[in-house]
Amino acid sequence: MTDTINLIQELKQFTGTEQWYRNPLFPKYLYTDGVKYLAEQAGAYWLIDYIFSNQSLRAIQEQGFQVWKLIVDDGRAIIRVEDGNENLIKEFKISYTDFPLKEFSLWFTDSVLLLPSEY
Repeated sequence: MTDTINLIQELKQFTGTEQWYRNPLFPKYLYTDGVKYLAEQAGAYWLIDYIFSNQSLRAIQEQGFQVWKLIVDDGRAIIRVEDGNENLIKEFKISYTDFPLKEFSLWFTDSVLLLPSEY
């Protein structure tokens, strides 16, 4: 796992994607090069699974554009799902995580999970 400062800087380099990836558990959704890099470097493939698995919830499903904010504090996390205008749609509590960043956001739109810089 890379250190957090380097990881943040490396993630800023993703401004588009050259390849789309599919999660075999959720084949109708895609994710980008930047999300794949984040998952590899931060050991966070679980986060992709978590976001995709919650797309079946009505309140989330109704949102064409979603902001998934992960906020980590003392090995625990809160995941906030917002509508892009900072309106809370759903909040989840994660009892344990080793995610290296204190706060990070991913966007989900048109069945694609991406970094904000890749939009």
